[in-house]
Amino acid sequence: MASPRSRLRLPSFGVQILVALVLGIGLGLLARAIQVPDAPDNGLTVTLQTIGSSFVQLLRALVPPLILTAIIASIANLGKVTNAARLAGRTLLWFGITALASVAIGITLGLVLRPGLSTTLSPESAAPPARTGSWLDFITGLLPANFLGLSASTTLQTGDDGTITGAGTGLTFNALQLVVIALVVGFAALKVGPAAEPFLSFNRSVLAVVQKVLWWLIRLAPLGTLGLLGNAVATYGWESLAPLGTFTLAMYLGLALVLFVLYPVVLTANGLSPIRWFAGAWPAIQLGFVSRSSLGTLPVTERVTVRNLGVPREYASFAVPFGATTKMDGCAAVYPALAAIFVAQFFGLELTVWDYLLIAFVSVAGSAATAGLTGALVMLTLTLSTLGLPLEGVGLLLAIDPILDMGRTAVNVAGQTLVPTVVAKREGILDQAAFAASNAADPFAEEDDAEVHQRTGDEPPAEHETTAEAQTGR
Repeated sequence: MASPRSRLRLPSFGVQILVALVLGIGLGLLARAIQVPDAPDNGLTVTLQTIGSSFVQLLRALVPPLILTAIIASIANLGKVTNAARLAGRTLLWFGITALASVAIGITLGLVLRPGLSTTLSPESAAPPARTGSWLDFITGLLPANFLGLSASTTLQTGDDGTITGAGTGLTFNALQLVVIALVVGFAALKVGPAAEPFLSFNRSVLAVVQKVLWWLIRLAPLGTLGLLGNAVATYGWESLAPLGTFTLAMYLGLALVLFVLYPVVLTANGLSPIRWFAGAWPAIQLGFVSRSSLGTLPVTERVTVRNLGVPREYASFAVPFGATTKMDGCAAVYPALAAIFVAQFFGLELTVWDYLLIAFVSVAGSAATAGLTGALVMLTLTLSTLGLPLEGVGLLLAIDPILDMGRTAVNVAGQTLVPTVVAKREGILDQAAFAASNAADPFAEEDDAEVHQRTGDEPPAEHETTAEAQTGR
């Protein structure tokens, strides 16, 4: 008899990402070294940029159907849970608690390190941004423009002489509007009762198909990591950090304090092991760092929250997408607090106690107001305008924003796994065996039948009932 062919075993996801990180930095440095000044980007830089942007674009293309179908399915499943409203309320409460603590860290670092007085930038570097945020964005971010939350945008290409040479039109989606639409449709289906079962069954089928396509796509995450990080190094380099060295140091110190001090304290206070949480959530945190997109990381974030951290799918499929649009401790807490103090110090303006309270309020409440927009930039302009600080200060930070954004997004994603885990533990619904597992599950491993049925809300076939019960421990 012929011996079975051995299958090639790939390294774990963490190892693949680590290898991609090293290769990305190396290729980025090489692309930067061979770049000719004042010349178009070389082929290596263009290749890295294309690989990275294509990966994120494909992920984002599948996010709208994922949000709609996952939240509708989760609402239908939460309808079977007696404490659904309590879960939602506790989720919002812990979003606010961790955001408030994060903004306190940002304010403290701004007052201690005084980054606005240590920069070598000149006032000529200040420039107002092309886009600003306001509290009116909260209303426009909540009210859907259409059933799918889509909007069309037109961009114009101009020549060196200023004449229009072409135009392009594309569709964008507002994630917060999608969440609102899905919540309304999900609760409406519950109110309709048995007549809505065909619709809910169709929604579960669509969710299963979308999830399968997403898992195929995110297997390419190491390749996307290589392109994204390589392009960041090749395009921005590290010399742009020099004029803002103190601010960059303060920013990453603040993010580190949130990720490695605040979050472990919260976990320990709730009887959870920080080491086990890091091991389970790390794949999503890694991908968030290189992709710079909470929405692009959403599929991995949700999966590690369920498989590695033991949060029930019925709850995680609601809390994680909701957190991906509103839970931003990096972009909406540490960064705007620290940046606002930097701008005030740079322009020689004194902030009062009332101003610091306003920073805290905007950081906690403002993330929801700007959830469907470009996170950090709009959040910063919203904070500056609320405090009456010069919006020209935004231009001082734009040069290093992509480098800062990697750390901000990693902290955002970490918080989006933390809160559901803590709430599930406090409510007694956390799968302790899954959380305490010695080896975190590979987020790219194939799902078995029981997992598919749990995710979509279908009843598993009879022959799988014993296996499913054994796997879940229930």
